[in-house]
Amino acid sequence: MQKLRSVLLVDDDPTNNFLNQRLLKRLNVADQVVVAENGQEALALLQPVGEAPAPTFPTLILLDIQMPIMNGIEFLQAYQLLPLAQRSKTTVIVLSTSVDARDLSRLDDLPAAGRLNKPLTPEKIASLLKLHFELQLPS
Repeated sequence: MQKLRSVLLVDDDPTNNFLNQRLLKRLNVADQVVVAENGQEALALLQPVGEAPAPTFPTLILLDIQMPIMNGIEFLQAYQLLPLAQRSKTTVIVLSTSVDARDLSRLDDLPAAGRLNKPLTPEKIASLLKLHFELQLPS
């Protein structure tokens, strides 16, 4: 299977990050899996600092909604301001347990390609890869 270049997990729960990172590595989905514990940390990974060259954007961002410091909705609002050339190479999927109607309706106007309910499973990853990247997990 062709792999994604990079996946960015954005979640404040260390257990979720550990399990999701482990699952993605076991399924050999990406060359690199990076973790950020909140939206602000994720945004910092995506923005150049000073004279440094622009960072390489991840192919996939799996984003939680409910986080301290900067939540997923605030991250998506700030993410929209990044250059389109960078954003166009990245697919953002909201991975959350939130069923708050206000959160879900706010997502409709933000640059998220889809939503998945936690927990992340091999079946959900397979579906996501097929739908957004035309890739298949090995049998």
